[in-house]
Amino acid sequence: MSICWLAYSRIAHFRIWRAVKAGSSNFINGKRWVLGRFSWQEGFGAFSYSRSQLGTVIRYIENQPKHHATKSFRDEYIELLEKFSVDYDKRYIFKAD
Repeated sequence: MSICWLAYSRIAHFRIWRAVKAGSSNFINGKRWVLGRFSWQEGFGAFSYSRSQLGTVIRYIENQPKHHATKSFRDEYIELLEKFSVDYDKRYIFKAD
């Protein structure tokens, strides 16, 4: 899932994601849209871009179905981590299906 938001606040990304994940899990479970109990995988990833790159980010999100047809989200995520020199532990990267 990709979400683009313009943030001017000093609220930490993890606090925003915690609220998004909790609220959406409660909503999905309340509607009984899935068998059993819905829950998000632990963790999240967030990348910051400048306002001048907003159009590029929006086009990226719009074209995800097309480029994920040839490259998995997991592979692309690892590429982004490496592109931005983010240290990571492969044990905590999304589980392969």
